[in-house]
Amino acid sequence: MRKRDDSKNSLAGSRIRNMKFQQRHAWDLSPKEAVLVQKTLAGEIVRCNEYGKINHVAGVDAGFKDGFAIAAVAVLEFPSLELVEVARSRLPASFPYIPGLLSFREAPSVLGALEKLAILPDLLLCDGQGIAHPRRFGIACHLGITTGIPSIGVAKTRLIGSHDDVGNEKGSWVPLTDREETIGAVLRTRRSVKPVYVSIGHKIDLATAIYFVMACTTKYRLPETTRWAHRLASEP
Repeated sequence: MRKRDDSKNSLAGSRIRNMKFQQRHAWDLSPKEAVLVQKTLAGEIVRCNEYGKINHVAGVDAGFKDGFAIAAVAVLEFPSLELVEVARSRLPASFPYIPGLLSFREAPSVLGALEKLAILPDLLLCDGQGIAHPRRFGIACHLGITTGIPSIGVAKTRLIGSHDDVGNEKGSWVPLTDREETIGAVLRTRRSVKPVYVSIGHKIDLATAIYFVMACTTKYRLPETTRWAHRLASEP
């Protein structure tokens, strides 16, 4: 397994790719400017399947400590879910904590971790929202648009929308709706355990997003991608 961390500044093995993502906008914005960016870029989201063979899936997550955003990316082989590479990035968290604008606080560090990877993932599963967001532009959308990688939002809690009761069996789901629009799915990944909230990020449709979330989930509530990324982001 390859591991890259800012604090260690090392990478085992040779790099397969040297990724550098194009910056679509500045990150040092006011909240009002950030909202405008979301509204503008939301129109670029592709809500249908535009991807090739999925060989590697990646989970991304970010934590915060002492004024820094610590992001982690875990790349797993698909469908075996074997962990093959991890990367972390630590950057100052300059944007304030504002619900609905969290990607401006987290994404710079996440992108820094993604740029360290040797293996370019074919699909991102993000610990957060996709289009299940007031402006239809959560962090899964933001990362998908910036990187061009198909992405899915897999959130532990609901940000907006309403839904009917979801069945108790593993794999049961109901639509999550807002203003008569289906913005995601409330998905039971494990019997008798709280559901997760799945939504489109970029270049994928909802049914396919649900399929990949279930395919990446084993015996726990959260997909293995998320579990690995969260563990890495929480490391000292």
